[in-house]
Amino acid sequence: MFSDDFDDSANVRQPSPDLNPYVDESESNVTRLIRAWTDERNSPDLLIFRGELLDDLLQKLHQQAIMVEHLSVDPNTTEEEHLRLTLVQMDMERVKFIVKSYARVRLYKIEKYAPFIMGRPEMQGRLSHIELTYAKRYQNLLASHFHSSVLDALPESTHALDQKFQDGTSMITEPNKDDAVFIRARTHCENVPLPDGGTVDLEKDSVHILRYRTIEQILSRRQVELV
Repeated sequence: MFSDDFDDSANVRQPSPDLNPYVDESESNVTRLIRAWTDERNSPDLLIFRGELLDDLLQKLHQQAIMVEHLSVDPNTTEEEHLRLTLVQMDMERVKFIVKSYARVRLYKIEKYAPFIMGRPEMQGRLSHIELTYAKRYQNLLASHFHSSVLDALPESTHALDQKFQDGTSMITEPNKDDAVFIRARTHCENVPLPDGGTVDLEKDSVHILRYRTIEQILSRRQVELV
């Protein structure tokens, strides 16, 4: 099967140095990838890019592909070994699917929130270098398209793409952190602050539905996972 015994890579690109992520040393990196993928899919916000984890997995995939190719053409490879190679390839395809899906989900959010991301350095810090370059180009192309197709024919006072209106609404789409999310506590979490000023304790393995902003910090520390 796919071998995923990598060095620990959970401490990658934390939003601030005072956050100490919860790490289960018994987990494989494939399990961590699946969690990162699930969290990204279920989160209304763009999460931190898990760069080192992906690098480790992609490197391992490359090594496995070389090994499979070599053994597949080796005349000394037995029928039983060919069967095992087929199972290894199936696991490799499963991991590649998750990596691609993880990237697609992030690109969808980057396109949806590009103006918001480009206006906030703390959001840009969550992106990989390639993602940030993509966000900048996408934002520039979007602005150019709006101006050439519509805005250049309107009064100059309407050209801004980041206007805020009197009712408080904005032209810039932001993640809705008041969305409800389902979470499972990976460890015991004490005194999680609630919007009403109270707190709640989350027992390990308990499942809850809460506003995203309520669990944003403990999610960044990987004390909970989205389900």
